[in-house]
Formats: sequence, C-alpha cells, structure tokens
Amino acid sequence: MKHSAVVTGGASGIGLAVTERLLDDGWPVAVLDADADALAAAEEAFSQENAIFVAADVTDEEQLGEAFDEVVDRLGLIGGLVNSAGIARDLPADETSAELFRQILDINLVGSFLAARCALERMGAGLSIVNIASVSGLRANRGRVAYGASKAGVKMMSEVLALEFGGRGVRVNCVAPGPIETPMVAKLHAAEDRKAWLARVPQARYGEPEEVAAAIAFLLSPEASYINGHTLAVDGGFLTAGIIDRG
Repeated sequence: MKHSAVVTGGASGIGLAVTERLLDDGWPVAVLDADADALAAAEEAFSQENAIFVAADVTDEEQLGEAFDEVVDRLGLIGGLVNSAGIARDLPADETSAELFRQILDINLVGSFLAARCALERMGAGLSIVNIASVSGLRANRGRVAYGASKAGVKMMSEVLALEFGGRGVRVNCVAPGPIETPMVAKLHAAEDRKAWLARVPQARYGEPEEVAAAIAFLLSPEASYINGHTLAVDGGFLTAGIIDRG
C-alpha cells in the first residue's frame, strides 16, 4: 500500500494542481486548507478520488496535529508532504507593518515547519517533503520584504531538515516558482506588474500551476531518490536573465 501524501493549501492555486497531479500518480491524498469554501469546492471536484479534505490552519499547532492524526487514521502513514499553504503581499518595506511581517512569516515559514514536524512524527518507511519557496526568496524583488524573507527562510529551513534527517529515510527539497497564473498572483499583479515580470522572463510568459505541480511530483517520487536539500526554480528562466532584447 502506498503511503499517503499531505498537501497544505491544497484547495487552490498551485496546491490544487499538486493535489490533482498526485492523485493521477496514485497517491492517496489529504488536502489541508483553512479556506472552507475552497476546501468544499475541491472536495466536490475530487469526490470520486482517493482523497480526504480536512480544515486546518497551519499556524495552529494543536489543530494541525489533530489534522495529521486524522490523515493517518483514514489514509495511513505519511510518505509525502507538500507545503503549499501561504500568503503574499506586495508592499514597500516602509509600508509593511510589524504585524503583517509576523503574519507572513507565521503562515509561510513557521506553518511549513510545523507541518514538516507533524509529517516527520507520522512518517512511514520513508518521507519526501517538498516546500514551496519562491524566486522572491532567492533574489530581491521590490515589494517583497516580508514575503521574500519568509521564502528565503523556507529554503534554509529545508536545507537544515535535509541535513538532519537525510540519514533517516527523509528527503527535503524546495520548488521556487516564478510568476505563475494563480488566484494569488492575479490579485498581486496588475497590468504594469505583469509587464515588468514578463520583461525579465526569457520564456516571455507566466507559468501554469500544472508545470509547478509536475516538478513537485518528480521531487516526491522515487525517481528523485538521490536529490536532497535542493531548490528547483520553476520560473521560465527568471533567475538566469540578464539583458533581454525582445527585438
């Protein structure tokens, strides 16, 4: 029997695409999400699949532990975790409050850590964790002081976990998306923002959630059995870009 996979933030955006891909790959999937409406819609969409849907806030340690216990009770021990729950804001540093900074860190970074710890405590014979970082955690981008800091933290946290647990049958990696066509990005990127991003992406387009999900599915799979502590950018070449002349 295949161990289960947990996807936090799995009811929308990249998380939803990951849920669909992992189900297609034969994983029993537990979707954890704090958005009740999105969770209900996902449950309806995947009602015939080997999936369960659990309301959980990744910042609530007790609630998260109970959610993971439910996953084990209903689907068995955990073999995969994708930390996709997250929020983003686009504000200059001098307009970013301490309260907002803490909220973003709490959801994006601390929430990913808590979920990883829950999975480690309930893992099967092996465990593969994929955390969602961002190109904004690898390169400074305007308006991303809190978001970028949180995602840089996710990358380093993943590397430490990979180091500490690599000898125990655990792999921990990151995927760092560039601009992706998701509801979150749609709220953040106005027309001028899209123009600025596209000017720096050699492939001259935004990515699709399914493209990120494919990279995550690979890192979770046995095909990536010797990849540990790595961050894979899925960004159309954004991180490599120098001067781009569109002609």
